[in-house]
Amino acid sequence: MAQNASMRLLYAEDNRLNALLFQELLRDQPAIELRIAEDGSEALRIAREWLPQVLVLDAQLPDMSGFELLPRLRALPELASAPAYMCSAEATQAHVARSREAGFDGYWAKPLDIAEVTATLQALARSRPAD
Repeated sequence: MAQNASMRLLYAEDNRLNALLFQELLRDQPAIELRIAEDGSEALRIAREWLPQVLVLDAQLPDMSGFELLPRLRALPELASAPAYMCSAEATQAHVARSREAGFDGYWAKPLDIAEVTATLQALARSRPAD
C-alpha cells in the first residue's frame, strides 16, 4: 500500500458510544478514512456517494438489520466484493455462522478485541493494490 493511500471504511452503528469507541480505535490508523452511518438508509446513501472499501455493520440498526443491509450494499457493483464484517454483542455460535452464511467475511464481537480489529484492518490495507 502506498504510504499516502487510504482505505475507506463505512461503519453502520446506531449506538453513538460504540461509534465513538470505533473512531477512537482508528485514531492511530491515519491510512483509514472512516464514515459512520446511524442506520441502514444512511449507510446506503454514504456508500453510493463515497464507495467505501470495507464494510462494518452492526447486527441491529433502527431501520434494518446488518443481514438486510449487506445484500443492498453488495448490489452496488463497486461494493460487490468489499470485505464486510458483522459487529455485534450477540456473538453466539449460531449468530456467527449465520453471518458467514450471509456473506460476511468476519465477525467482530462487542466489546471489540482491539488487537483483532487492528490486525484485520492492517492486513486488508496491505492486501489492497496501491492507488
